[in-house]
Amino acid sequence: MVIGLAISQAAPGLAQAEKQTLTYGQLWEKLQSGQVVKVDLYEDQHLAKVKLADQKSKEAPYEVELFERNPELIETLRKNKVETDIVRTSGDDAITGLLFNILLGFFIITGLLLILRRAGNAPGGPGQVLNFGKSKARFQMEAKTGVMFDDVAGIEEAKEELQEVVTFLKKPERFTAVGAKIPKGALLVGPPGTGKTLLAKAIAGEAGVPFFSISGSEFVEMFVGVGASRVRDLFKKAKDNAPCIIFIDEIDAVGRQRGAGIGGGNDEREQTLNQLLTEMDGFEGNTGIIIIAATNRPDVLDSALLRPGRFDRQVIIDLPTYKGRLGILDVHAREKKLAPEVSLEAIARRTPGFSGAELANLLNEAAILTARRRKEAITPLEIDDAIDRVTIGLTLTPLLDSKKKWLIAYHEVGHALLMTLLKNSDPLNKVTIIPRSGGVGGFAQQVHSEDLIDSGLYTRAWLLDRITIALGGRAAEVEIFGDAEVTVGASSDLRALTNLAREMVTRYGMSDLGHIALESSSESEVFLGRDLSPRSEYSEDLAVKIDHQVRQIALHGYEQARKLIRENRLLVDKLVEILLEQETIEGEQFRQIVAEYTHAPVKQPVMPS
Repeated sequence: MVIGLAISQAAPGLAQAEKQTLTYGQLWEKLQSGQVVKVDLYEDQHLAKVKLADQKSKEAPYEVELFERNPELIETLRKNKVETDIVRTSGDDAITGLLFNILLGFFIITGLLLILRRAGNAPGGPGQVLNFGKSKARFQMEAKTGVMFDDVAGIEEAKEELQEVVTFLKKPERFTAVGAKIPKGALLVGPPGTGKTLLAKAIAGEAGVPFFSISGSEFVEMFVGVGASRVRDLFKKAKDNAPCIIFIDEIDAVGRQRGAGIGGGNDEREQTLNQLLTEMDGFEGNTGIIIIAATNRPDVLDSALLRPGRFDRQVIIDLPTYKGRLGILDVHAREKKLAPEVSLEAIARRTPGFSGAELANLLNEAAILTARRRKEAITPLEIDDAIDRVTIGLTLTPLLDSKKKWLIAYHEVGHALLMTLLKNSDPLNKVTIIPRSGGVGGFAQQVHSEDLIDSGLYTRAWLLDRITIALGGRAAEVEIFGDAEVTVGASSDLRALTNLAREMVTRYGMSDLGHIALESSSESEVFLGRDLSPRSEYSEDLAVKIDHQVRQIALHGYEQARKLIRENRLLVDKLVEILLEQETIEGEQFRQIVAEYTHAPVKQPVMPS
């Protein structure tokens, strides 16, 4: 095949009497049957002009719309020895670029003249050009929010808490008749991606009132006093449009605890916070203005901000449960074409700990994979691949047969076997040796219990089994290949189990040191208004004992892991042999093989009712 490079001075596909077109699929069919004689590729226009064997010489070619990138098409043309020209319309690009530069220069000059004219006519003269003190809040009416409570799923308790805010904005007389006052402010607290901003927009959309949206970081500038001026300007706009809602996102950027001893009394952040406190509940009331703020760090907020009269209530928006995830998936699946065999219930069971944003991203990744594979609808395969891509990483090319592939196979089988044999562990979902982006050579994945993830009540037996599982890969390497062939593949496992063992000793009281907490859950941070220097919570002698206990827990798990792998050596070899052949073993198949060798009952995943 000959691939030429042509430069056309006119746009492709000029108006013709009759334009003949083909779909992308029809082009592939004709390529496979050998009917295509010549193809001109117009990459800039994503267009191809195709000449078929049964066409006359004077007959116009067929036009086919292409994707942005078409490596598979070019490779197929090369294999079939089809004459191909790649045409680039550089003439149009040059003319378009010249016109764009001329228009850009015109608009810049016009804008500067308008600014100078406005500054000259202003009462304050040219100094009014820099309006630092004006609020950057985005003013949105009901039609612009476009979000209702039906569009927010997975946080039903939070919606019920805030439903009365909507009722007050619509029918305030229902509350005033009995002497009740609506809370002045509501603080939405929860991890990132749980829908705090979306819920605030839904409140404004349901109530049909003006919606002011601003981020906490937009109050703070390098000039002292600008943040306080913006707070005053924001509340002035809100009073003029009452009743309304003010939404402050990431309020911890401006509302952190005061008194850290840094910056003195003229610190810009403190002045902004003081003005915000005064506006919310100072000498003047803000009738009809409801303030909603969002943060994922309530522990760093100033106590004066959280008292009744400012943020009267805190609404916790936690990670969704099974029913919440099902509702979120149902919302985001409305505009996606799913195959009949795709079960949203199964997806919800497989994604404990996912936030609403992560679930939306999961379905979007599945849709992208479906389009890339040229399928008509999303199938369970795309869902599985999307979950792996979101949680672990992008799939890479499988390894060739080598020593590295054998090492990874034994390492991952070590993890997977312990997940299946240990009494208190969560069941295995699958084990694979297909590498992933980020240096992941393979992985063994569990199906975590819904109740355990939601409650966070992890037992000592479950934690010890988790440490043993983390050491399964290293134990398999030592048992099979010996100490000299141990690899660095267990580095992340060792870090994870060390942190977990230290928490068992210092925070959970699960060691011989007794039922005491020796460390706090969060480190001291000077810029959050905490102590300027971290305080040691135990003596040096106790620190030595803590290190000894952590080491004992890790050694106990390591010895247990080696013992189980040594006792099931033939089973390990059989599982590795199957894994090398299939590259992925699903949890059900893995458990059946283990049951055949050990005559133990198969442990099935426990799904929520």
